Amino acid sequence: MEKSIKDRFNDRILEQALQAYQIPANRVQALDGFESFIYAFDTQADSGILRISHAIRRSPDLIQGELDWINYLHLGGVAAARPLPSRNDQLVELIDDSAGSSFLAVAFEKAAGDHFRGTDWPAELLYEYGSQLGRMHRLSQAYRPRVPDWKRPEWDDPLMLDVDRFLPPEDLRIREIWEDLLAYLRSLSQGRTAYGLIHQDVHQGNFFISETGGITFFDFDDCVYSWYIYDIAMVLFYAVMGQKDQVEFTRKFLAGFLPGYFSENSLDPGWFQQIPHFLKLREIDLYAVIHRSFDLANLDDPWCIWYLDGRKERLDAGIPYLDFDFASLDWEQFI
Repeated sequence: MEKSIKDRFNDRILEQALQAYQIPANRVQALDGFESFIYAFDTQADSGILRISHAIRRSPDLIQGELDWINYLHLGGVAAARPLPSRNDQLVELIDDSAGSSFLAVAFEKAAGDHFRGTDWPAELLYEYGSQLGRMHRLSQAYRPRVPDWKRPEWDDPLMLDVDRFLPPEDLRIREIWEDLLAYLRSLSQGRTAYGLIHQDVHQGNFFISETGGITFFDFDDCVYSWYIYDIAMVLFYAVMGQKDQVEFTRKFLAGFLPGYFSENSLDPGWFQQIPHFLKLREIDLYAVIHRSFDLANLDDPWCIWYLDGRKERLDAGIPYLDFDFASLDWEQFI
């Protein structure tokens, strides 16, 4: 989270957000939030999640666009945690930050179940994961925001990428790789069946699994217009972390995930050749995000320490994030 946002937040902001959604102060629990202040709540009326973000990151219109898409997807059969109205029947509540801007409070339904934990993905979970994402992409092809000003940003909007602002100035080679990567991705076609509104952060930390095996997605805060293959690359980016044999894991993961995906959406298999580029996009952007959000001289976050270990050297050397030959896959078994 940006320091300027942390510095403006206080108990008054939280109190006003709780009042807006009629949440008693003794029925709320703070959760870890990377970009926003996140709280779980449990009242007689609802159990849900309260998110307090700031207009520095997202304008009210952009948040309205996020919520509009979530409701659209839900109506189309995607299991997504829906927004809850405030006591004023608003989906977004603005709270003055006393510094000339606003915090933005939104409440969501609490997804049923819990996170998937582990490295051995069950076949039925992979199929469900793929089918839900495929349905999201199929529906996205026909989506138009109800209000034009709610349109979400493109993938390369400076609001959505942190490299230009937060990559250390001494990382000249990484910046060169980044600029070449952006130029390449901007040259890709943006046809209706390949490009549209995507979640952009649809890893296992952003869905719950119910007792019956159903997936419910949440945290659509980063949704942007981009290539559908980027969502799939994002799935792989996090799924391969910590795997001893990433190549074999990727083969088995896709063998379970892709039949579910293609059961809901048709995507030209040629797009899978682009996954390494989108993995690199996320790898570099996450590297910059960590530099933005943490004091590296006093870094004590175990995950960030793990991610940064040797990362600069691998980025400088141009080493692929995942060394996998996507052309080697037998696509006929998936489609």
